[in-house]
Amino acid sequence: MIREIGMIAAIVMPLWNIPLIITIERRKSSKDISLSWAFGVFACILLMLPAALTSPDPAFRAFGAINALLFGGVVIQIVRHR
Repeated sequence: MIREIGMIAAIVMPLWNIPLIITIERRKSSKDISLSWAFGVFACILLMLPAALTSPDPAFRAFGAINALLFGGVVIQIVRHR
């Protein structure tokens, strides 16, 4: 049961990036979000991605892949609306 909860959380947690992407798109502005923060977080996510993808833990693999994809969308939106 713990593994199933972990897998659900690993998939659901990165989905919270979607409202941020939508908010930035609606406002047509990302000035309240620091570029250094966004690029710093994204760099850390990308540096963790190889470990996530090669991990035997399916929850970590799912989280790493989904988080990289969706936070990449956040970074694109932030840069696009600067």
